[in-house]
Amino acid sequence: MGVGIEVKNLNAWYGNNHTLQDINLHIPANQATALIGPSGCGKSTFVRCLNRMHETNPIAKVEGSVHIGDLDVYNDASPVEIRRRVGMVFQRPNPFPTMSIYDNVASGLRLNGFRNRRVLDEVVERSLKHAALWDEVKDDLKKKSGASLSGGQQQRLCIARALAVDPEVLLMDEPASALDPVSTAKIEDLIFQLKSQYTIVIVTHNMQQAARVAERTGFFLSGKLVEFDTTHKIFTNPGDKRTEDYITGRFG
Repeated sequence: MGVGIEVKNLNAWYGNNHTLQDINLHIPANQATALIGPSGCGKSTFVRCLNRMHETNPIAKVEGSVHIGDLDVYNDASPVEIRRRVGMVFQRPNPFPTMSIYDNVASGLRLNGFRNRRVLDEVVERSLKHAALWDEVKDDLKKKSGASLSGGQQQRLCIARALAVDPEVLLMDEPASALDPVSTAKIEDLIFQLKSQYTIVIVTHNMQQAARVAERTGFFLSGKLVEFDTTHKIFTNPGDKRTEDYITGRFG
């Protein structure tokens, strides 16, 4: 099951660039939360802070606290443990090109020491079913590489790979921006199905997508969280003029 995320006084830098400023936010468990805002506003940096990917850049720095369930992300655990509990799907599908479909999904488990073939088989099948990909690839699991799939299938393969290690949170950074409309619809359907089991945070430029999939939406601007509320309120009656201006297309 998913868990809630509590962010307090989060600040992030790239070198001297103060990219996130005093972010305070509660993300509810087992819902989809969308983050919107113009390019460069800090929303992708924010999700990278949730699983400590931000600090992989040597000039990056983070201050403040992030709790994922009972886990203090910056004090209690190693980045490896965090990323086991917090899966991530990126803007462009990134399957391991030389690996089979099966090995792509099983890769995280093997890194964590799983070797039992029966367990791996079960997890690969379950993860591909959760990613709505099983029926399309079940006959080619070990024959085809992940790179041989279509763009939309590759992205669902990456989702299956993230789900295989049984995370509590799934971060999705523009997961459909490189996909055609049919594949995008499949990813959105998938988000609906997955949020009963996982807490989902999705960064998107597509405001219609945020309105379709998310219960809550946060609007970022210039490194600050301007407004966070139910998606319905953000899109019908925002409390801040800057949110309204962005949603109505006056800028961004």
